[in-house]
Amino acid sequence: MQSYIVSYLKKNRGKLLDDWGKKLAELRSENYLQSLTDKSFHETNQEFLDLMLEAADERRDKLDSKINDYVLRYIQNGGTLHFLSQSIQLLRKACQTLVLESEFEKKEALEFLIELDEWIDKRMNRIVKDYSEAWEKTIELQKLSLLELSAPLIPVFEGITVMPLIGSIDTARARLIMENLLEGVIENRSKVVLIDITGVPVVDTMVAHHIIEASEAVRLVGTKCILVGIRPEIAQTIVNLGIDLTKFPTKSTLRKGVVTALELTGKQLTDM
Repeated sequence: MQSYIVSYLKKNRGKLLDDWGKKLAELRSENYLQSLTDKSFHETNQEFLDLMLEAADERRDKLDSKINDYVLRYIQNGGTLHFLSQSIQLLRKACQTLVLESEFEKKEALEFLIELDEWIDKRMNRIVKDYSEAWEKTIELQKLSLLELSAPLIPVFEGITVMPLIGSIDTARARLIMENLLEGVIENRSKVVLIDITGVPVVDTMVAHHIIEASEAVRLVGTKCILVGIRPEIAQTIVNLGIDLTKFPTKSTLRKGVVTALELTGKQLTDM
């Protein structure tokens, strides 16, 4: 944007902030910003406007990173893209009003408005891009966190660990199960590991293949694997699919699996 336009907007920053702030206040009650104090709300608006005005000078592209940081904080505070885009559009209208109320000649004002629209559109596209990328990163991190929690290895007795599985098993999760099993049995010095599939809704050929692979990998490091949670419908499915699970013991319940694991490690479960 041309320097005289930037200078004019900065010169009238106070009026621009006031007009824009009033328009934002009308939206505030319908969005997450209603939880902010009046002071925080004003400071948030002021910071964003200052960043936008500074970034209007195309020679200062380094400010893009500051806007990106602002967008990241905005997302972390629960801000929505809908409210952010509305805020920018309201800023556009406030700037247009400022120009129309000025003493610029008609031709000069028209050029001003054209450049103003280009500036807002450019910033809008960049902010939406930053918001989308930041949100995708957030989702990806959440997915990774959920994956890490989806295949826990729990030591229950000396030499005995349990891995309860809940939900569907795809290739990515199967890889995580394999990694957690191998790392866990070595770290816990497990002699027996029980894979509990009680919470797995469907056991098809692919799921069974992944479980067999994990069991074989555990066996190669010297640990016995027991598959527990074999419900009648799963047993029927396994038989119908012709899946061979004879290489390692299977039990219908976790309790029965624990009893077998205790026997394999020279222990027994007794009632007190």
